[in-house]
Amino acid sequence: MSLKEKVNSLLEEALQQNEQLFLISCEINADNQIGIVIDGDEGVTVEDCIEVSRAIEHNLDREEEDFSLQVMSAGVSEGLVHRRQYPKNVGRTVKVVTEKETIEGKMIATDDESITLTWKAREPKPVGKGKVTVVKEQRVAFDEIKNAKVMITF
Repeated sequence: MSLKEKVNSLLEEALQQNEQLFLISCEINADNQIGIVIDGDEGVTVEDCIEVSRAIEHNLDREEEDFSLQVMSAGVSEGLVHRRQYPKNVGRTVKVVTEKETIEGKMIATDDESITLTWKAREPKPVGKGKVTVVKEQRVAFDEIKNAKVMITF
């Protein structure tokens, strides 16, 4: 069994121990540097990362293959790549890129098929000169999303 197969098997077992956690990415480079990114339905704690790290590290033999292991939580700068990441971000400002447009708005809902965003926009008045602020709302299907990122506001 290769190192990658062993790591994937151990990782699967570790994530089954805590079902609120899920895998974002697992990469093993040529130098056996293992990088794992996890997220959770209710977020990820340092203890969660430690548990996953120990479940893998304690079951691999350094005598067989030398490796380094890093288990991290998905950071805000990473973007949303898994559908399970969307519900915990309802209420936050999200920038969504589709093939047709880029929308930045507050995510107000999510379901199995899509997310719903709302935002304010300035549009020309229907009659007369000037602009008026309108509230827009749009549903975006997961299949259309090329990139989605939580925007940090201060």
